[in-house]
Order: sequence, then structure tokens, then C-alpha cells
Amino acid sequence: MPEAPTTKGRATRARIVEGAAEVLREQGVAFTTLDDIRGRTGTSKSQLFHYFPDGKDELLLAVAQFEADRVLTDQQPHLGRLDSWESWQRWRDVVVERYELQGDQCPLGSLFLQVGRSRPGARAIVAELMRQWQEQLARGMRALQANGLVSPALDVDRTAAALLAGVQGGVAIMMSTGDSTHLKAALDTGIEHLRATGGEPTARI
Repeated sequence: MPEAPTTKGRATRARIVEGAAEVLREQGVAFTTLDDIRGRTGTSKSQLFHYFPDGKDELLLAVAQFEADRVLTDQQPHLGRLDSWESWQRWRDVVVERYELQGDQCPLGSLFLQVGRSRPGARAIVAELMRQWQEQLARGMRALQANGLVSPALDVDRTAAALLAGVQGGVAIMMSTGDSTHLKAALDTGIEHLRATGGEPTARI
């Protein structure tokens, strides 16, 4: 039975993952070696393999989880406060800004290309990210319902799923073209749909 990690051990592992994420963002997955990561994090080879016995693939999965968590963290506190039209507008702006700054390089996408999306660990990370993101959007829509801003008849889960799909599609097009027009359109149209169910005017944001 493996030994339970100590507080110091968890901190060391987290430091390695965060340092690896920095190197991977700077150099790209294909051009980053374990030696690069060891140099950045001040980690010996034996220490690195102590925390990641399966080597680079295991470390890349850990970094993928770190990057997936960042997707949601970067949208806070707005994603957790979607209870007014003003808060939805702020969230929309943060999402657009995040992906415009990221440009055509998606750290999470690059990592999954390297480790393989079909791997159970990678699929689980993506599935959990999408589940949490959709859940928070749905929670925001329920908050709008509670405040009388959206129709109580709105199918919240389905609408949240559609909005998330629109965002992901907009991001994919932006990564291919460098143009955020489709991402903005997906967000604006989704919010306009919400406003329309409560009788709000649907003038474009």
C-alpha cells in the first residue's frame, strides 16, 4: 500500500507541476524535456520519478489537470456570481479576454495532443472540466430565475450545455483563425437568449 503523502510532499509535487506548466507554456510540449523541468523546479531525477513514477506522461497528465483547473479559476469570481445581467456581462468579458490573451496556443489542448485524448486519465480531466463549467453556468441561470430575471420554464441544464458548446466552438475557431468574432457571438447570443426568456430587450451587448 503506497505511503500517504505528507504536507511537504504535496507541496513539492504541486511546485513541480506548477513549474512544469510554466516551462510547457514557454517552450511547448514537443520541445520540453524532463531536464528542462528539473532545471526550472530544482528537482533531482530521483525526486521527479518519486512523485511521477511513470515519467513524462504522468507529469503531463498532472499538468493537464492543473491547466484545466486554471480555466475555471481564471473566470472567478465572476463565474460564481452570475446572479445579475451585469455579472453575466463581466463574466463574458473575462472569457473573451482570457482567450484573446491566450491566442492560438492552448496549453490544455497541446498537452492532450501529447498524452492522447483517448487515454482514460485525459478524458476524465476534460469531462470533469466541462461538468464543472456547465454546472456553474446552470447555477447562474437558476440564480437569474430566483431573481425573476429569467423564465422559470427555462430548461437550465440544456441551456447551459448549449452555451458551453458555443463557447468551445468559438474558442476552436479562434485558435484556427486568430479571430474572436465567433466566440463573442456565441457568448452574446447565449446571453441574449436568456434575457429574452424573461422579457428583457435583446439588443446586442
